[in-house]
Amino acid sequence: MNKPEDNLWDGGLSFAKLDFAREARTGFGETVFCPGKTEAQLVAILDAFHKSNRPVLGTKCSIAQFRAAEAAGLPLEYDETSRVLVSAWASPKPVEGTVAVCTGGTADIPVAEEAARTAVFFGATVQRQYDVGVAGLHRLIGRIGEIRKADAVIAVAGMEGALGSVLAGLVEVPVVAVPTSVGYGASFKGLAPLLAMLNSCAEGMTVVNIDNGFGAAAFVCRMLRSRMKRERS
Repeated sequence: MNKPEDNLWDGGLSFAKLDFAREARTGFGETVFCPGKTEAQLVAILDAFHKSNRPVLGTKCSIAQFRAAEAAGLPLEYDETSRVLVSAWASPKPVEGTVAVCTGGTADIPVAEEAARTAVFFGATVQRQYDVGVAGLHRLIGRIGEIRKADAVIAVAGMEGALGSVLAGLVEVPVVAVPTSVGYGASFKGLAPLLAMLNSCAEGMTVVNIDNGFGAAAFVCRMLRSRMKRERS
């Protein structure tokens, strides 16, 4: 027998089947990956979320796509640095906890901001610690006391990608490492830091895909929500 949420799957669009039942299944609603969609397609998708009063987050959204949605009268908030777009009409049920988002350098901030703004969208408190990479280890050591207060750490770094390993050896909370495509030629657009993070000797560190700040924040927020459920049961 079908459940009521099984009837909420397509949003009435010919080119996209919106998964409005995802929040009921997983605790988090569907997120829209904006690249590859025409402005008209993205506007129609966002309008479907708006009409159903469901919160939505869009990643890697171009300024042109946002302007088109804005011109259509959709109440949205957009950050040009992270290219994250969020609904102003509704928000998800908040998670409880603090996430420290750290970067190796200033050039990693766009990916870090994608992570930070995703975590904020899902209701977490975010602590930003930017430009604390291993080239000047004193910068990280000077902030490690504050970072240790967080419930989870997201380490965003390009070049050789060492920040995640260093943090995972200094804190007791989960660390999610995000390799970025920042670096010179031999970094192979993020492949070098990705492989370095995957081969880290710092046990228990999780690694997501290159430039995937959203994925890191989504994983951390799932952990925080799972902890909330255990504490309340």
